[in-house]
Amino acid sequence: MAEIAVRLRPRGHRDELIGVEDGVLQARVTAPPVDGKANKALCRLIAKRVGVAPSRVTLVRGAKSRHKLVRVEGLDPDQLLARLDG
Repeated sequence: MAEIAVRLRPRGHRDELIGVEDGVLQARVTAPPVDGKANKALCRLIAKRVGVAPSRVTLVRGAKSRHKLVRVEGLDPDQLLARLDG
């Protein structure tokens, strides 16, 4: 299991993981921050990039903040960073 800090920008022009900067993953999603839509979009985006099922990516902290902590099950921290960079 691995966790990564994320800075999320909702209502972006496209869904994308920009990159890891100072240990924080920078992400942008088109979904609005209403009813958890942006959080769900973020989890789906991370799952797709790292190659795990969306159910294995969960929000640990920051549901109503731009600064979040996301947990990815099935990967260790080094594997997660390698897949996010790739």
